[in-house]
Amino acid sequence: MAIHFRSIERRRTARAAMSMRVVASGERRDGQKFKFWTRTESVSRYGGMMILNDMLDERQEVELLNEFNRKKALIRILSVKRNRDGQVHAAFEFVDGGDNFWGMTFPAAGAKPLRKWTPRPAEAAT
Repeated sequence: MAIHFRSIERRRTARAAMSMRVVASGERRDGQKFKFWTRTESVSRYGGMMILNDMLDERQEVELLNEFNRKKALIRILSVKRNRDGQVHAAFEFVDGGDNFWGMTFPAAGAKPLRKWTPRPAEAAT
């Protein structure tokens, strides 16, 4: 699992690039039910970005299951875009049940980005 924080964060909380297995399920506006076994690309305290098997409508509400900790949450799709490779990326926010859904702590809004710690070379022994 790789975690990366952007250097300048303008969101309510930092977004972490993290691939987590999730199941998205619900009902389309025409009544057709769907269930996608997929993964996230990035997550935040308030939502995230995931890859979908097919297009969904913006503003649509979907049930999301975190396969790692078995927590469920209701989400709202904010935007859906198909990239050049044909993958569908959906940004979403939590509507209900998002408290600690990812099982991790996020930095406070406006916090400085995390920096990698590098040890200093040992001084030559005298």
